[in-house]
Amino acid sequence: MFNTLDEAKEACKNCTKCKLSATRTNTVFGEGVVNNKIILIGEAPGFYEDKAGRPFVGKAGMLLDKILGCAGFSREKNIYICNTIKCRPPENRDPEADEKEACREFLDTQINIMKPKIVLICGRVALESMFGRKMSITRVRGQWFDGPHGSKMMPIFHPSYLLRNDSREKGSPKWLMWQDIREVKRVYDTLQ
Repeated sequence: MFNTLDEAKEACKNCTKCKLSATRTNTVFGEGVVNNKIILIGEAPGFYEDKAGRPFVGKAGMLLDKILGCAGFSREKNIYICNTIKCRPPENRDPEADEKEACREFLDTQINIMKPKIVLICGRVALESMFGRKMSITRVRGQWFDGPHGSKMMPIFHPSYLLRNDSREKGSPKWLMWQDIREVKRVYDTLQ
Protein backbone atom coordinates (compact mmCIF):
# COMPACT_ATOMS: atom_id res chain seq x y z
CA MET A 1 0.00 0.00 0.00
CA PHE A 2 1.18 3.51 -0.79
CA ASN A 3 1.18 6.43 1.65
CA THR A 4 0.09 9.16 -0.78
CA LEU A 5 -1.78 9.42 -4.07
CA ASP A 6 1.30 10.97 -5.69
CA GLU A 7 3.41 7.99 -4.63
CA ALA A 8 0.81 5.57 -6.01
CA LYS A 9 0.46 7.57 -9.24
CA GLU A 10 4.21 7.50 -9.83
CA ALA A 11 4.37 3.75 -9.18
CA CYS A 12 1.39 3.25 -11.49
CA LYS A 13 3.09 5.21 -14.28
CA ASN A 14 6.02 2.76 -14.17
CA CYS A 15 4.02 -0.41 -13.41
CA THR A 16 4.78 -3.60 -15.35
CA LYS A 17 2.81 -6.05 -13.16
CA CYS A 18 0.62 -7.26 -16.04
CA LYS A 19 0.71 -7.58 -19.81
CA LEU A 20 -1.31 -4.37 -20.33
CA SER A 21 1.84 -2.35 -19.57
CA ALA A 22 3.29 -3.51 -22.89
CA THR A 23 0.39 -2.16 -24.97
CA ARG A 24 -0.58 1.06 -23.17
CA THR A 25 0.25 4.56 -24.33
CA ASN A 26 -0.40 6.10 -20.90
CA THR A 27 -1.58 4.93 -17.52
CA VAL A 28 -4.85 6.50 -16.44
CA PHE A 29 -4.59 6.92 -12.67
CA GLY A 30 -7.46 9.29 -11.96
CA GLU A 31 -8.35 12.96 -11.72
CA GLY A 32 -10.63 15.43 -10.09
CA VAL A 33 -10.97 16.82 -6.62
CA VAL A 34 -9.40 14.62 -3.95
CA ASN A 35 -12.07 14.63 -1.27
CA ASN A 36 -13.77 12.50 1.35
CA LYS A 37 -17.27 12.92 -0.05
CA ILE A 38 -17.56 11.31 -3.49
CA ILE A 39 -15.56 9.19 -5.91
CA LEU A 40 -16.65 7.59 -9.18
CA ILE A 41 -15.00 4.32 -10.18
CA GLY A 42 -15.25 3.28 -13.82
CA GLU A 43 -14.22 0.11 -15.58
CA ALA A 44 -11.04 0.64 -17.60
CA PRO A 45 -9.50 3.23 -19.91
CA GLY A 46 -10.63 3.22 -23.52
CA PHE A 47 -8.86 4.45 -26.65
CA TYR A 48 -9.14 8.19 -25.90
CA GLU A 49 -8.30 7.75 -22.23
CA ASP A 50 -5.17 5.78 -23.12
CA LYS A 51 -4.07 8.57 -25.47
CA ALA A 52 -4.79 11.40 -23.00
CA GLY A 53 -3.84 9.66 -19.75
CA ARG A 54 -7.16 10.87 -18.26
CA PRO A 55 -10.35 8.97 -17.32
CA PHE A 56 -13.61 9.40 -19.25
CA VAL A 57 -12.55 11.79 -22.03
CA GLY A 58 -14.20 10.22 -25.11
CA LYS A 59 -17.90 10.40 -26.05
CA ALA A 60 -18.88 8.40 -22.96
CA GLY A 61 -16.84 10.76 -20.80
CA MET A 62 -18.49 13.82 -22.30
CA LEU A 63 -21.90 12.30 -21.54
CA LEU A 64 -20.78 11.44 -18.00
CA ASP A 65 -19.61 15.03 -17.42
CA LYS A 66 -22.97 16.30 -18.69
CA ILE A 67 -24.93 13.94 -16.43
CA LEU A 68 -22.82 14.79 -13.39
CA GLY A 69 -22.99 18.49 -14.23
CA CYS A 70 -26.80 18.43 -14.23
CA ALA A 71 -26.59 17.39 -10.57
CA GLY A 72 -23.90 19.93 -9.69
CA PHE A 73 -20.90 17.59 -9.81
CA SER A 74 -17.68 18.24 -11.74
CA ARG A 75 -14.07 17.10 -11.76
CA GLU A 76 -13.05 20.70 -11.10
CA LYS A 77 -15.30 21.23 -8.06
CA ASN A 78 -16.19 18.14 -6.09
CA ILE A 79 -15.71 14.65 -7.55
CA TYR A 80 -12.74 12.35 -8.12
CA ILE A 81 -12.90 9.93 -11.06
CA CYS A 82 -10.80 6.81 -11.60
CA ASN A 83 -11.07 3.27 -12.98
CA THR A 84 -10.65 -0.18 -11.50
CA ILE A 85 -7.66 -0.74 -13.78
CA LYS A 86 -5.25 1.89 -14.99
CA CYS A 87 -4.24 0.60 -18.47
CA ARG A 88 -6.39 0.05 -21.54
CA PRO A 89 -7.19 -3.56 -22.43
CA PRO A 90 -6.66 -4.17 -26.18
CA GLU A 91 -9.80 -3.57 -28.28
CA ASN A 92 -11.55 -2.41 -25.09
CA ARG A 93 -12.11 -6.01 -23.97
CA ASP A 94 -13.08 -6.69 -20.36
CA PRO A 95 -10.10 -6.71 -17.99
CA GLU A 96 -8.90 -10.17 -17.03
CA ALA A 97 -8.66 -11.33 -13.40
CA ASP A 98 -4.85 -11.00 -13.24
CA GLU A 99 -5.05 -7.46 -14.67
CA LYS A 100 -7.61 -6.45 -12.05
CA GLU A 101 -5.45 -7.97 -9.34
CA ALA A 102 -2.33 -6.17 -10.58
CA CYS A 103 -4.13 -2.80 -10.34
CA ARG A 104 -6.07 -3.42 -7.14
CA GLU A 105 -3.37 -1.87 -4.94
CA PHE A 106 -3.70 1.43 -6.82
CA LEU A 107 -7.49 1.48 -6.52
CA ASP A 108 -7.36 0.48 -2.85
CA THR A 109 -4.89 3.30 -2.20
CA GLN A 110 -7.23 5.81 -3.84
CA ILE A 111 -10.15 4.62 -1.71
CA ASN A 112 -8.16 4.27 1.52
CA ILE A 113 -6.58 7.72 1.29
CA MET A 114 -9.78 9.57 0.36
CA LYS A 115 -12.18 7.50 2.46
CA PRO A 116 -15.13 8.76 0.41
CA LYS A 117 -18.61 8.69 1.89
CA ILE A 118 -20.15 7.95 -1.53
CA VAL A 119 -18.69 5.58 -4.11
CA LEU A 120 -20.33 5.52 -7.53
CA ILE A 121 -19.61 2.26 -9.33
CA CYS A 122 -19.91 2.97 -13.04
CA GLY A 123 -20.77 -0.06 -15.19
CA ARG A 124 -20.86 -3.84 -14.96
CA VAL A 125 -17.10 -4.43 -15.03
CA ALA A 126 -16.49 -1.98 -12.19
CA LEU A 127 -19.40 -3.53 -10.27
CA GLU A 128 -17.99 -7.04 -10.62
CA SER A 129 -14.50 -5.80 -9.71
CA MET A 130 -15.70 -4.08 -6.55
CA PHE A 131 -17.89 -6.97 -5.38
CA GLY A 132 -15.60 -9.77 -6.61
CA ARG A 133 -18.33 -11.73 -8.37
CA LYS A 134 -20.59 -11.72 -11.43
CA MET A 135 -23.48 -9.31 -11.06
CA SER A 136 -26.08 -7.67 -13.26
CA ILE A 137 -25.83 -3.88 -13.36
CA THR A 138 -29.47 -3.66 -14.51
CA ARG A 139 -30.61 -5.51 -11.37
CA VAL A 140 -28.62 -3.53 -8.79
CA ARG A 141 -28.19 -0.04 -10.29
CA GLY A 142 -29.65 2.69 -8.18
CA GLN A 143 -29.40 0.68 -4.94
CA TRP A 144 -27.20 1.63 -1.99
CA PHE A 145 -24.69 -0.91 -0.67
CA ASP A 146 -22.33 -0.71 2.29
CA GLY A 147 -18.78 0.04 1.15
CA PRO A 148 -15.28 0.49 2.56
CA HIS A 149 -14.71 2.89 5.47
CA GLY A 150 -18.45 3.15 6.14
CA SER A 151 -19.16 4.51 2.65
CA LYS A 152 -22.34 4.01 0.68
CA MET A 153 -21.82 2.55 -2.81
CA MET A 154 -24.26 2.92 -5.69
CA PRO A 155 -23.89 1.11 -9.01
CA ILE A 156 -24.87 3.25 -12.01
CA PHE A 157 -24.99 2.59 -15.73
CA HIS A 158 -21.84 3.24 -17.72
CA PRO A 159 -22.34 6.20 -20.07
CA SER A 160 -21.31 4.07 -23.08
CA TYR A 161 -24.38 1.92 -22.37
CA LEU A 162 -26.50 5.07 -22.35
CA LEU A 163 -25.06 6.11 -25.71
CA ARG A 164 -26.34 2.84 -27.17
CA ASN A 165 -29.78 3.28 -25.57
CA ASP A 166 -30.96 6.72 -26.59
CA SER A 167 -34.56 6.70 -25.33
CA ARG A 168 -35.46 9.07 -22.49
CA GLU A 169 -38.87 7.53 -21.84
CA LYS A 170 -39.84 6.56 -18.31
CA GLY A 171 -38.08 3.30 -17.43
CA SER A 172 -35.37 3.69 -20.11
CA PRO A 173 -31.70 3.50 -19.06
CA LYS A 174 -31.25 7.28 -19.44
CA TRP A 175 -34.35 7.94 -17.35
CA LEU A 176 -33.14 5.49 -14.70
CA MET A 177 -29.70 7.11 -14.66
CA TRP A 178 -31.27 10.49 -13.98
CA GLN A 179 -33.20 8.99 -11.04
CA ASP A 180 -29.96 7.49 -9.69
CA ILE A 181 -27.98 10.74 -9.99
CA ARG A 182 -30.76 12.69 -8.28
CA GLU A 183 -30.66 10.20 -5.39
CA VAL A 184 -26.86 10.51 -5.19
CA LYS A 185 -27.18 14.30 -5.08
CA ARG A 186 -29.81 14.07 -2.35
CA VAL A 187 -27.48 11.99 -0.15
CA TYR A 188 -24.45 14.11 -1.06
CA ASP A 189 -26.26 17.25 0.08
CA THR A 190 -26.73 15.72 3.55
CA LEU A 191 -22.99 15.16 4.05
CA GLN A 192 -20.94 17.45 6.27
